Formats: sequence, C-alpha cells, structure tokens
Amino acid sequence: MATLLKCKMVVLGCNPRFFSTTSQRLSQSFKLVVVGGGTGGCSVAAKFASVLPKNNVAIIEPSDTHYYQPMWTMIGGGMKKLEQSGRPMSQVLPKNAHWIKERASQFFPEENRLVTASGEEIKYEYLVVAMGLQLDYNKIKGLPEAFNTPGVCSNYSPKYVEKTLETLKNFKGGNAIFTFPNTLIKCAGAPQKAMYISEEYLRKHNKRDKANVIFNTSLGVLFGVKKYADALEKVVRERNIAVNFRHELIEVKPDTKEAVFRLLDDPAGNTKTFKYEMLHVTPPMSAPDLLKANKKLTNEAGYLEVDKSTLQHIRFPNIFGIGDCTNLPTSKTMAAIAGQNKIVYDNLKLQMEGKKPSQKYDGYTSCPLVTGYSKCILAEFDYDGQPLETLPINQAKERNTSFFMKKEIMPVLYWKLMLNGWWNGPGVIRKILHLGTGR
Repeated sequence: MATLLKCKMVVLGCNPRFFSTTSQRLSQSFKLVVVGGGTGGCSVAAKFASVLPKNNVAIIEPSDTHYYQPMWTMIGGGMKKLEQSGRPMSQVLPKNAHWIKERASQFFPEENRLVTASGEEIKYEYLVVAMGLQLDYNKIKGLPEAFNTPGVCSNYSPKYVEKTLETLKNFKGGNAIFTFPNTLIKCAGAPQKAMYISEEYLRKHNKRDKANVIFNTSLGVLFGVKKYADALEKVVRERNIAVNFRHELIEVKPDTKEAVFRLLDDPAGNTKTFKYEMLHVTPPMSAPDLLKANKKLTNEAGYLEVDKSTLQHIRFPNIFGIGDCTNLPTSKTMAAIAGQNKIVYDNLKLQMEGKKPSQKYDGYTSCPLVTGYSKCILAEFDYDGQPLETLPINQAKERNTSFFMKKEIMPVLYWKLMLNGWWNGPGVIRKILHLGTGR
C-alpha cells in the first residue's frame, strides 16, 4: 500500500502539475490518468481517488453532462424524463481527482504520455482507457438529417430519444420498423426494448391494428444466449411482431418515407426497401476514432486490446481498459462494467505494487430486456454465453419484479453506488442466494 500511495516526483516536486521549461507547452503529470468520464471511467477513478493522495488521479473528459444511458429506453416510452437521466459531470466525478475538461487527441503509450485537443501534454505512470463507443449515424445514408423529418427516431442519443414518444403519439398507421446494425453495439437488447415498449404503447392507444411492427436485424438470432432467445421468440410470436434476420439498414429516404436494407446473406448484395411510418434507428457503432488511429493500442477492429481475464493491455502492462471500448468478447452493458471495475482496480493496484495481476473477469454481463410497461426478462450471462443469474428463479420469464428493479432500483445503484466506486455487480449476492455456488 505504501507504493500505491506514493506521490509521483516531477520537476516541481510532489505537485502533479507543472510547466515544461523547454517548449513552454503546458504539461501535467499524474500517478493515474483515466481517459473517459462515463460509467467505467467514473467508477474506476472513484476507487483510486479514495486511496491515492488528492490530484494524483486525473480524468480526461470534455462533456458537461454525465448520462445514465440505460434510462433512455424508458424515456422513449414516456416512463421517464430526459432530465432524470443526466447530471452535471462536475457532480459525479470524484472530488479528489483532477478533471481535465478536454478531449484526448493522441496517445504515446511507449512514452507514458498523451496529448489533449488543445495540445496539452499529460504524462502518467498508469493509464485506464474508458472511452466508450462512438455512434456512427452518418454511416447510414440520409442520417442524421432524417431525424429532422417525421417518423425517424432513436433511443441511442439524447438528441433524438424524446422523438420516439413523439413519433408514437403521431403514429397513424403503417410500418413501425426497428433496426439493429451490422456492428457491435452497446446494450444489444435495447433495440428490442424500444420495439416491445412501442408495441404496447400502440396497443394501449388503440393503434395496434393499424400497425405492422417489424424488427429488421443484421443478426441471425434474436439474442445470443439461447435461453433468452427462446423466451424472446415467444414474445414476438404472441405479439405478432415480424422479424427479418440479416437485414442491415443502409439508407433512409425521408421524402418518400422509405428505409433501404442490405440483405446480408444475398451473395448478389441486393437490397430491400420498406415504407415506414415509424423508423427507430439503432446506429452503427465503433471504437472512438482516436483509439482506432493508434494501432499499438488496438486490435484490427480498433478496440483496445486487453487480456480478457485481467483487463491489462497485452503490450503495455501499465495500461488497463474497461467498458465498451475494449475488445472483451462480452455484451457491452453497464452491468458488464460493474463486473469489470473491481477487476481493474485490484489488478492495477497489484501492478502498482510490483505484483502480477491475478484477479480474473468471467465475462459477466446483464441485459434487462424490458418487454413493455410492466414486465422484463432479466438476462445475465458470462463469456461462454451461459446464464449467470443472480436470483434463484427463472429470469427468462417476464416478471413485474424484474421490471421494478430495472426502472426504480438500478438507477439508484448507479448514481449512489456505482459512480462512487461502491458497486461491483451482484456477484456476492448471487453466491449468497445460490448457497455459495455462484450459479
């Protein structure tokens, strides 16, 4: 612990910030730098800020607002307000950490430094990369401009999420189409959640008989874990929802209210065009361009390349990753980050103490699959796609209790515990409820 708490010595002593006298460019130095002030960045920074001396931890994050993004599904259905999902960044970042309100622009991992968008140099002993994913709406022809036209909406951005409810209110009849892109995305269940909530809205408001609810997905299955896929297949069948697999949205034509889909299994590369009255778009997503540009840090797809068990970078032992920007082969969710943050903390602390990281992440992730205004399937699973359920009941069944947890309890866990570094997922609860077996 003495090593962990040791303040880094720089040109001007123990002050972690200093001006370079050679180039006159502002340069700062920290024990630990966290790039990204989202869920992963906040939770890991909070853990270390509580044990390292003040201002030994720096967080690089340009945003003014921190959003609890899992709430946006509820906002799209009118169950929550957008302002409930966001808080000022200054209120959620740990007080003992130093906030650098900028974007990182270049990484130099071999030199233990990075440069911000303003040209400021940031040096570090240890680095945690928690940059999340970027939304690539612009990779679909006609977007984002089509969001300014009737019927086109998306729960994936605070710019557009409120339009989902507006579109449902204005729905007169026709196709209500929900898409899933041909990329990795955050919360792979969210496109279906939007669809199930919208379908129930249309039923409640006597519009369902005028609507063709359609799920056009690039995937070949409804869900990657068979237990939950089987449950969801029952839902779509009972609610008369049409599912078209291997359909990728490539263009939106707002003037004619048409959506063009590439047929991914068609060797000729043909497309199919659908008329829409409502089009809920889940955008393609990717690792941030800054990260993709640094081949030393990433894999071929542009994701931070870390060991899937220890979350330590495979080439730079003083760098760790957490969350959506990593190459971890698990579903990218807030729950996954909860399972990862203590692994990062424990292993990075061991690395700081000159010891070998030994804690292992099992790939735990969770997706509360909201199926309407009162029920939810609570999917939990690991790297192997095996259910890893917390409660000693069948969580693949639609339940009111699971919905209540999603709508009311999880936001409290997030704001009060997780962002303060106090929530590491339900592993301990699971062991207790399953009599020590963990399953």
